[in-house]
Amino acid sequence: MRILSIMLLIAAVVLPTHQTFAEPAPVNMTIVLQQQYLDGEISEEKRTETVFSLTEIWKKYRDWQLITLDDRTIVFRKTVNDISPLLKTNGYFGITDDGTLSIFNGKPGRSSEIIQSFFQIDVQKLESRQQEKLKKGIRVLSKEQYEQVIRMYRHFAIVQ
Repeated sequence: MRILSIMLLIAAVVLPTHQTFAEPAPVNMTIVLQQQYLDGEISEEKRTETVFSLTEIWKKYRDWQLITLDDRTIVFRKTVNDISPLLKTNGYFGITDDGTLSIFNGKPGRSSEIIQSFFQIDVQKLESRQQEKLKKGIRVLSKEQYEQVIRMYRHFAIVQ
């Protein structure tokens, strides 16, 4: 109690009586949450939040990495130890015309978009069955299967 009285007395002497400290006004900010997956895909969610203090935001998103901050937008990113929803939905391993192991959005073909490329394969070392599988496409179903296919075909990579 005595310490509180001394602190109040010091404050009365040091601070002018007309000065008041107002709480900072809340600000509407855009919060961008990016999730980066093993396959390099980044998903993004934007939300508007009323921010009373940056301390509050740091606590709320403590598991996220700050990417950028300005007076209206805060961008956070989190690395996700999994493959992206895009791969789980429509990803296929395949091989390009030059022999590069790649993941396609849909079955490999001339009109398929390449999502991710890995390394060039010495196609001559592959069994015809393996070549055919890559030409038709190998469905990406899980993180484990994604990693297994890359490991398996890494043995056939052309070393430069």
